[in-house]
Amino acid sequence: MSQAHVGYAAMLEQFGPMEVTDYTVQAEAAGFQGVMAADHFQPWVPQQGNAPFVWNVLTAMGERTRGDLGPGVTCPSFRFHPAMVAQASATLAAMYPDRHWLGLGSGEALNEHIVGGYWPEAHERLTRMWEAIEVIQKLFTGKDVKHRGQFFQLETCRLWTLPATPPPIYVATAGPITAKKAGATVDGIITPGAPIEKVTGLLKRFDAGVKEAGREPGLKILQLHLSWAPTDEEALANAVTEWPTGGMKFPKQDIRSPFDFEQMAKLVRPEDFEGRMLISSDPDRHRAEIQKFFDAGIDRVYLHNVGRNQTEWIEVFGRDVLPKLTS
Repeated sequence: MSQAHVGYAAMLEQFGPMEVTDYTVQAEAAGFQGVMAADHFQPWVPQQGNAPFVWNVLTAMGERTRGDLGPGVTCPSFRFHPAMVAQASATLAAMYPDRHWLGLGSGEALNEHIVGGYWPEAHERLTRMWEAIEVIQKLFTGKDVKHRGQFFQLETCRLWTLPATPPPIYVATAGPITAKKAGATVDGIITPGAPIEKVTGLLKRFDAGVKEAGREPGLKILQLHLSWAPTDEEALANAVTEWPTGGMKFPKQDIRSPFDFEQMAKLVRPEDFEGRMLISSDPDRHRAEIQKFFDAGIDRVYLHNVGRNQTEWIEVFGRDVLPKLTS
């Protein structure tokens, strides 16, 4: 048994670029081993108040820390052309060798609709993502690339700035079909916190894809939202105010406006968080919650405390939670 790999989930929806970078530095000093930075063009709700450009912020974080760093996650198939995502990722990997990983997903209307195109249903969004990943993987070879697909085209081009080793690609999903294809196609999976039975099922599907493709075992990553504060009452208030989406029991990919989410948040009740996000002032309850995911086969967990009490939370978890987690 060894100490578990726990990273800091930097929510760019909640904090400005310098503030969130400072928190990342504090987190590393407290024992967090890397950072997953959210890629948002808009916050979920206006209360959160921020949405800086993730690639700029990751660069600042890379300069001031030494752990792994990646966008968790970015969409390569609407707001960005995959060639631009490949260039951004390759540059970051060249600047910070063996530290950067590329987290990719199929997108949410909240961020992607801003360019004014048609917003398709889930199947097409996934098809676009897989084609975008194909383009990115081709460009990561450093060779001249041409591509003419269903959704994307590339004239003959190459990436001129590349790291010695391409950054690993991890796909974000909560669905079993995508999990299996990720196992067969990319280097790892990112999934959100969920009941342990669901997470275990996803990991099995991912492993099945790895095995069928004859690939090396991939990395399994979990992003876990939680609410800790000195009292249970404060922890609950932080969840309801700052992260009401954690209590919304419906798909959110098609909602376009933070102001629409704000209206929906008025319907969220404390009991809606039950089974979806741990809200507690007890660090040991949080430790037990995190440990069960490592026991289920997760390789890395990135933690997001939903309140604005980041410094206090980082200190408490660095002292009372992280040293006790094993993998």
